[in-house]
Amino acid sequence: QVRLVESGGGLVQAGGSLTLSCVVSGCSYSGYAMAWFRQAAGKEREFVASISLSGTKIFYEDSVKGRFTISRNDAKNASSLQMSSLNPEDTAVYYCAADPSDFNFPRYNFWGQGTQVTVSS
Repeated sequence: QVRLVESGGGLVQAGGSLTLSCVVSGCSYSGYAMAWFRQAAGKEREFVASISLSGTKIFYEDSVKGRFTISRNDAKNASSLQMSSLNPEDTAVYYCAADPSDFNFPRYNFWGQGTQVTVSS
C-alpha cells in the first residue's frame, strides 16, 4: 500500500520561509510524478507545483512562481517544496500527491494527509 507522509508545516511570519517534505513509502512502482496542492479554509484545493518522473518538467501555479521550488529525491522516494517570501495568502493545508504516470495530472492516484502552513501578517 502506497503511503505519502508530509512534514515541515507550521507557523511563520510573512516574508519567512518553510520547506515541506513528502516521503513515499510502500512503493509499488519504480518512480512517481510528484506534486503539491493546497487548500485554504473555505476554498477548493488548488495546484501549487509539479515535477515529472524524469524531473525535467516542472510547473508552478502563477502566484508561487519565483517564490516556491519543487524538487525530488529519487533515492529517497521523496519530494520537497521550498517556500520563501511567504504571505498570508499562502496559508493553507498543503498536500503532497504522487502518481506512477506523468499523464494523470491532476488526478494523482496517491495523496498525503496534508500539513498546515500558517503565515501571520
